[in-house]
Amino acid sequence: MNSQDISWLGAGVVGAVFVFAAVAKFFMGSNWLLQARDLGVPRALMVFVPWVEFAVGVALLGRVVPMLTYSLAALLLVAFTALIVSKLLRGQHPQCACFGRRSSKPIGWSNVTRNLVLIALIVVAAFA
Repeated sequence: MNSQDISWLGAGVVGAVFVFAAVAKFFMGSNWLLQARDLGVPRALMVFVPWVEFAVGVALLGRVVPMLTYSLAALLLVAFTALIVSKLLRGQHPQCACFGRRSSKPIGWSNVTRNLVLIALIVVAAFA
């Protein structure tokens, strides 16, 4: 496996996760907004989160402006992770809302671990 394959694999996995998460949120409709509020997503950003996830995911899968897209993906994942960690450190465990109805369990450290793995994949993609 060469470095381009490794880069494509990392970006492809993260891109697919973003697209899946966005589509799942679209199917939730207004329920996504309620879960996002409980999770602590700023009100002004709630509506845009699925659209940004979708755009970044498609750009990752299509290899559109790779370094910019990798940076945006990493920034989103760091922001999502920071939000989850801040809730957990306060002892709060709202529903995840990360993947629509498929993630109705309360957040936990496994969500942080998943995001750290995704961040690692996008970093590997960027530097492979």
